[in-house]
Amino acid sequence: MATRTVSGERRHTFLSASAAGESAEGLLDICLAQLREIPATANLGFLYATDDLADDLQRLLLSLKTQAPQVAWIGSLGMGLIANGQEFYDQPAMAVMIGDFPPGSFHILPSFDGEGDRAADAIHWWRAQPTGFALLHGDPGHPDIIGLLEYVGRLNGGGFINGGLTSSDTRNYQIAEQIGSGGLSGILFDQQVRVLTDHTQGCSPIGPIHELSQSERNIAVRLDNRPALEVMKEDAGEVIARDLSQAAGYLFAALPIPGSDTGDYLVRNLLGVDEHQGLIAVGDYLDDQRQLMFCRRDGNSASEDMLRMLKRLRTRLGDEPIRGGVYISCLGRGRNQFGPHSEELQLIHQELGEFPLVGFFANGEIYNGRLYGYTGVLTLFT
Repeated sequence: MATRTVSGERRHTFLSASAAGESAEGLLDICLAQLREIPATANLGFLYATDDLADDLQRLLLSLKTQAPQVAWIGSLGMGLIANGQEFYDQPAMAVMIGDFPPGSFHILPSFDGEGDRAADAIHWWRAQPTGFALLHGDPGHPDIIGLLEYVGRLNGGGFINGGLTSSDTRNYQIAEQIGSGGLSGILFDQQVRVLTDHTQGCSPIGPIHELSQSERNIAVRLDNRPALEVMKEDAGEVIARDLSQAAGYLFAALPIPGSDTGDYLVRNLLGVDEHQGLIAVGDYLDDQRQLMFCRRDGNSASEDMLRMLKRLRTRLGDEPIRGGVYISCLGRGRNQFGPHSEELQLIHQELGEFPLVGFFANGEIYNGRLYGYTGVLTLFT
């Protein structure tokens, strides 16, 4: 475990380990061998596993707790796994990262769905912090996961929330000291913990921002006082306008974030159109939205935007070393957008150097308390 001195205090690079293609026991043995001796100062661990290990997750967690009883654990299942510069899919795989944080600087948020008092202690602690950072995992099957995120955000007005929704063909398990599902869980940090974070979009705008003149629930009826579908066809171009079946997986709606000084937006799937009435169905409620635009999924623009994000982070880092990081990317990115050889992760290490990095490919990404799609969210502990 590397040691550095920063402003008079001893600071450590996190430990990380990963393994793939073995039985659960074999994966655990490989990871423990890579970790070797876990320092007594280590107090927080991140465990991510592919959903092939859903039935083994409890056993893996208990074994790690036995090996390092002083360490609290958070994590999630994913259909794809991130471990340093490697992506793992379609096989059993696990990634572990262990770090040391100032005593008293974090609190586990147990899995909660907005009812009961199971998370009362964590919520009370989070509310008392003047500011903070949270890394949360959510169940995509919860009917109001956005409402839960907004609730946690309101508890700490100065807090910043990142994370992602579990992706799984089996069970939507998250880890917050215990295995849970059905809500939101993770870790809450106070202002003692140094974090740098940014996000990158996987879809780029193809036309101007339109006024959402009329909507009903998730249906865009009129844009700029014209039939919504007419406006979409105009932005998409003649080829797609003639054959809307080509829009699937390529064309998306985007909701501009009010007040954003970077032109940020939330990408949402197009669920269908009504050509007779000129309507568009969007994968989000539009009742509170004032604007809407259209965007396309493009590998080159995604790579360019990711490089811009990484250069911003490198500038903000200056000479500050990275102790460890968590990267949560969309399932639609990774091999589906950047290539089959972990190109997305290689960009991170190419620009920021080598450091312990874990994460997963999510069913929705959380950045600054909002639920995104087709994005990558990078959190760096310094």
